[in-house]
Amino acid sequence: MKQEVQKAINDQIRAEFQSAYAYLAMSARMDEMRLPGMAAWLKLQWEEEIAHAMKFYEFMLQRDARVDLLQLNAPDADFSTALECFELVLSHEQKITAKINKLYQLAVAEGDYPLQTLLQWFIDEQVEEEENARNAIDALTLVGDSGPGLFMLDRELGARKPEAEAAE
Repeated sequence: MKQEVQKAINDQIRAEFQSAYAYLAMSARMDEMRLPGMAAWLKLQWEEEIAHAMKFYEFMLQRDARVDLLQLNAPDADFSTALECFELVLSHEQKITAKINKLYQLAVAEGDYPLQTLLQWFIDEQVEEEENARNAIDALTLVGDSGPGLFMLDRELGARKPEAEAAE
């Protein structure tokens, strides 16, 4: 594997772990706000991001490349409403999508076909991630500051199942 590709994948591993860290911080903030369903939804995001990082990690090892675990930054969970939280989620997912797209461009430029195949899964996953965030934003926008509506939406988001269970 070319050095530039290896470096870019290591950076993506860091980005995926950074995402996980951010979602865990957001989950804690939602628990503080007494929105346990949204906290649970964000914890599932945390688990997914760990799994995404590990996909890249395992891919590197399969290709006999060096995995460098890079330093993480303190996560941003500075919001005061559920709507602000999910707007942060969408913004974050859009940044990850841009990184995946840039990595795909590199894989094409370098003729790295195995990486292109792996990244196709991630490209599809990012479409779903952004859609999920937009759906939550749309619902929160409709609900507004309505206590009963927020309560019901919190319960709905909390009913989300892990990917493995949802596939069954």
